Amino acid sequence: MDANKKSRRYERIYTQLSELITRTANPGARMATLCAVLHHKMDGFFWTGFYCLADGELIVSNYQGPVACQVLKKDTGVCWAAINAKQTIVVPDVHRFPGHIACDSRSNSEIVVPLTNNHGDIIGVLDVDSDKPSNFDETDALWLEKITALVYA
Repeated sequence: MDANKKSRRYERIYTQLSELITRTANPGARMATLCAVLHHKMDGFFWTGFYCLADGELIVSNYQGPVACQVLKKDTGVCWAAINAKQTIVVPDVHRFPGHIACDSRSNSEIVVPLTNNHGDIIGVLDVDSDKPSNFDETDALWLEKITALVYA
């Protein structure tokens, strides 16, 4: 999908989610809604979900897709890399990422966006896997950061 078409799709999704999530302030309900909409409206979103920090562990939360790893080993994989770097990470080929955690061998590319609360603290991540190589780019990063910010808006 070209960048303009992808950006327009994200813009429509952002507008839709902005309206949907105002029905509750509950972060869990908002995360569930974000996952469902993104997973079913974006091409190549094979696994779409949140991992949240709890007592120093990164534990699976709301998601859409195949069964996930329940706990991600500390300081390993793309999710922890995004938390430690405090920024979004796009991985075109997960098989080349040092320490990649393969919850499902069909995943080939990944994007991870830090999730922050109202105080700006990182409390988890939005993790999206694709079974397509190089499925994510700067357009995804920009829009998924905006969309993830809706959880605590």
